[in-house]
Amino acid sequence: MVKFLPVALAAFIGLAALPAGAEEAPILRIYTYDSFSAEWGPGPALKTGFEAICGCVVEFSTADDAIAVLRKVQLEGNASQADVIVGLDTATVAEARATGLFTTHGLTLPALTLPEAWTDPDFVPFDYGYFAYVYDTTKMPNPPTSFQELIALPDDVKIVIQDPRSSTPGLGHVMWVQAAYGDRAPEIWAGLKPHVLTMTRGWSEAYNLFLSGEADMVLSYTTSPTYHQVAEGVNTYAAAIFTEGHVAQTEVAGLLAASENQELGKQFLSYLTSVAGQKVIPTTNWMFPVVDIGADLPAAFSAAPTPKLLSIAPADIAAKSRAWVDAALQALQ
Repeated sequence: MVKFLPVALAAFIGLAALPAGAEEAPILRIYTYDSFSAEWGPGPALKTGFEAICGCVVEFSTADDAIAVLRKVQLEGNASQADVIVGLDTATVAEARATGLFTTHGLTLPALTLPEAWTDPDFVPFDYGYFAYVYDTTKMPNPPTSFQELIALPDDVKIVIQDPRSSTPGLGHVMWVQAAYGDRAPEIWAGLKPHVLTMTRGWSEAYNLFLSGEADMVLSYTTSPTYHQVAEGVNTYAAAIFTEGHVAQTEVAGLLAASENQELGKQFLSYLTSVAGQKVIPTTNWMFPVVDIGADLPAAFSAAPTPKLLSIAPADIAAKSRAWVDAALQALQ
């Protein structure tokens, strides 16, 4: 979920005028995080592409992060106006499934290019990326190559991270440390504490602090430097690759069981994972597509580092993630 402009809300209502007496086009209501539907995000192009084939109108309703989107749906329950939720991820799907508000998609997905095989019956993947600390090579010529090296740096070397209670990258950060160190994770958090400049509510605030020079490194993705290379022609940013390995975040979309537009929702999920839909993702959400889009993938993505993959069993995430978050926050206090 890599975003690189100030967050702004975008409304995409635009109902086409219909002849008198004609049946109005059905509306597909999608809840997502705000930068997904912003003018620089993938939402506008996906809306245009899907509306061209569905005979429908796509409306977005947004919150600042996917975790806030999930909370919104939980509060609304079966009375929610949403048909589809876009932007949950591998660290939040267990909680989402436990709400009982989602239904199986029943789709036969295309050949996926994810780091790990995808078998989830309820949620459809639409992009992925590896968590990493991003730094400026002109200011940090010798970046740490492990959590241990980062901890050993002088305390005036600062990082910005995100709150795992309100941010999916923040929650992914917890999963990363846990996957790398297991029961020793609290030791790593305690070692990181002197280096944490601040823990922001969301990704955008953290990244902007880093870009403004407030911190030496920021929790982001290995594809964040790709944005700077492709969109800005700037080659001074890089992702620190750690010998312990990295956790991948896969973002997903799901269909609400109470939706009155089940078939339309499934059509959108299918479009989201099609080559046409996936071509939109790399240079708007700045993540990897989940299917092969050939020459439409900028070369800079192929040049992005592919770190060693660390994994956590979905069952462990479901059962233990809250305790892991609590332990991390306690160590950082």
